[in-house]
This record gives sequence, structure tokens and C-alpha cells, in this order.
Amino acid sequence: MSKKIYVGNLNFATTESSLRELFMGFGVVEELSIVTDKANGVSKGFGFVTMNSQETAVAAIKALDGQDFEGRRLRVNAAREKPSGIA
Repeated sequence: MSKKIYVGNLNFATTESSLRELFMGFGVVEELSIVTDKANGVSKGFGFVTMNSQETAVAAIKALDGQDFEGRRLRVNAAREKPSGIA
């Protein structure tokens, strides 16, 4: 399992700092990004978090999947690798 986590069903107003704070309760967050629309910069409602170890990633996934955060029920699971050939 990867240390990279997919976080879906985010509130469109969620900030990277609030998401980082949520995941820091489980360990060190190495990298975090909320995906935005390239045309208007608005959140697409999902993002990715990379934790410092597989153990902290697993703990965060187990604890946060299905939990309410900023008014939305999160979908949290291990991120899948992007298929080659897709930009």
C-alpha cells in the first residue's frame, strides 16, 4: 500500500491548511494538494495527502473514511497510480 491517500467528497470551501490539520493528527504530512479546475481555480472536491509512513496512512484511512468534515462525509482510501499515457 502506498503512503499516498485519496480524499474525496471534500467541501468546496475546504482549504489545504484545514485538510493538513486534520491529517496531522495521524502523523507527518509530507505533501498535500486539493485538485482545482484549471480554468477557474475552484476546488473539484477531492485531493491527495502523502503521509510519512505506510502505517500513518493506514491509520488515517481507517479513522477518516466516512467521517464528517466541514459538512461533508469524506471518502478516504489509498490513492491509485495514474495510468500511463494520461496527463
